[in-house]
Amino acid sequence: MGAARWLALGSLLALAGLLQGRLVRQEEAGFGECDQFFYAGTPPAGLPADGHVKICQRAEGAERFATLYSTRDRIPVYSAFRAAPPAPGGAELRWLVEPQIDDPNSSLEEVTNEADAVTSVKNLGSKQALNTDYLDSDYERGQLYPFSLSSDFHPTTFALTNAAPMTPSFRERWYMNLNSLMDQALTPQCGDGEDLYIITGAVPSDRKVKDKMTVPEFVWLAACCAVPGGGWAMGFVKHTRDGDVIEDVMVKELEKLLPFNPQLFQNNCGETEQDTEKMKKILEMVNQVQDEERMVQSKEGSGPLSSTRSKKSALLPPEALEERSSFLRKLMGFIATPFIKLFQLIYYLVVEILKNIVYFLWYVTKQVINGIESCLYRLGSATISYFMAIGEELASIPWKVVKVIVKIIRAILRILCCLLKAICRILGIPVRVLLDVATFPVYTMGAVPIVFKDIAMGLGGTICLLFDTALGTMGGLFQLVFSVCKRIGYKVNFANSEEL
Repeated sequence: MGAARWLALGSLLALAGLLQGRLVRQEEAGFGECDQFFYAGTPPAGLPADGHVKICQRAEGAERFATLYSTRDRIPVYSAFRAAPPAPGGAELRWLVEPQIDDPNSSLEEVTNEADAVTSVKNLGSKQALNTDYLDSDYERGQLYPFSLSSDFHPTTFALTNAAPMTPSFRERWYMNLNSLMDQALTPQCGDGEDLYIITGAVPSDRKVKDKMTVPEFVWLAACCAVPGGGWAMGFVKHTRDGDVIEDVMVKELEKLLPFNPQLFQNNCGETEQDTEKMKKILEMVNQVQDEERMVQSKEGSGPLSSTRSKKSALLPPEALEERSSFLRKLMGFIATPFIKLFQLIYYLVVEILKNIVYFLWYVTKQVINGIESCLYRLGSATISYFMAIGEELASIPWKVVKVIVKIIRAILRILCCLLKAICRILGIPVRVLLDVATFPVYTMGAVPIVFKDIAMGLGGTICLLFDTALGTMGGLFQLVFSVCKRIGYKVNFANSEEL
C-alpha cells in the first residue's frame, strides 16, 4: 500500500510540470478564463488594485480556481472555486511558487518548485511567501482552497499563493469545518453542487511571521447557490483564537467585517429570489457542525494537536471523519449541547457587556482627551496670536517713529516755504514801484516820437479824408448834372427830329 502511494505521488509530481498559474493584468476587470468561478462571472467588487495580484490557477490545460494574492501581506486575499465532490486522500505534494509575481519578465509562466525557481527567477520571495519562511516557526501552510475539496487531486492547491500561516490545530479545524460544511450543509441544499460558488478568504492581523507573512485575524467562507428560484447565500467566519468555533453570518454582515467592505456576489447572489427554507436547513446543519467541533475540542483539549495527527486529519475526506465519530460521541454531544448553548449564551452576554463597558469607557476617555486637546489647542493658538500681535506692534514702532519724524520735517519745510513766499511778496511791492518810477521817464521819452507819429498820421488822415470828401462831392454833382442833361437832350431830339 505504501509503495502504491509513493508511486501515485511520483506520478502527481510528474504532472506538476503541466501546472499553469497565469497572472492576470490589473487593468483587466476580471480573472480572464477564471471568471467562471464567480457568480455571474463577476469577481468581488470594491477591493483596491494596488498591492493585489490576480491569478488564474490552471492545471493540465484547464482552469481550476482563482486567487487574489496580496503582495504586501504575502497571503491570499481570497480563493474562488466551484463546489465539487470531495477528492480522495493522498500525500502532500511539494509547495509551489508563482515566478511572475516576483519577476514579471520571467520566462516561466507556470507555477514551479521553489528550488527550481531560485536560479531562474530574479528577486524570488520579494513579493510572495516561500517555504523557507515557514521553517522554524509555529505556523504551517494552511490552504484557503484545500485539495480535499477538489474533484480530483491537483497540485495547484499546493501553490503558496493559496496558503496562509496557520497553527496546526487551527489548520486541522479549518479543514474539518470546510469538509463538514460542504458535505453536510452547503452542497446538499444546492442540487448537485454544480451551481454552488465558493469564496474563501483571510483577513490579515498585525502579527507577522519572520516580519514577512501576515498571520490571519480570521478566515471566512462565502457561498452562493445560483439555482433558479431556489438559490441562497450564506457566510461563515472562523477566528484564529483557540476555542472559537466557526460562526454563521449573512453575506452582507460578512462584507461589513472585511476590509474595504467589498461586494462578494453580484446583486447579492439574487437576494430577492433566495429560498429561506433552505437557509434554515443549512443553519440547522451548521449547528451540528459547530457541536462536532466543540466535542472535538473538549475531547482533545485546548492544547495544540500534534503535527502528525493534524496532517492526517486535514487530508482525510468527510466520509472518513464521519466513520471516526462513534455513537458515544454523538450521545455526549447531544447531552452537552444544552449546556454548551447556555455557556455560549452567558459567554456572549458577558463579552457583550464587557465590550459595551469598554466601548463606553473608551468613548468617555476619547471625549475627555479630545476636550483637553481642544482646550490646549485653543490656548496655544491664543498665546501664539497674542505674542505675534505684540511682536508685530514692537516691530512696527521704529517704522512709525520714522513716519512721524518725516511728517514733522515735511511740516517744517512747508512752514519755511510759506514764510519765504510771504517775504518775497512783501519785498516784491516796493521793488515793482521803484522799477515803475525808475522806468517812467524812459517810457515817457520813448513814447514822444510815437505820439508825434500818431498826431501826424491823424492829421494826414484828416486831410486825405477832406480831399476824398471834396472829390466825391464834385463827382456826384457832375454825374447828377450829366444825368439831367442827358435826359433833357434825349427828349428834345425826339420831339424835333425833323429840325435836327
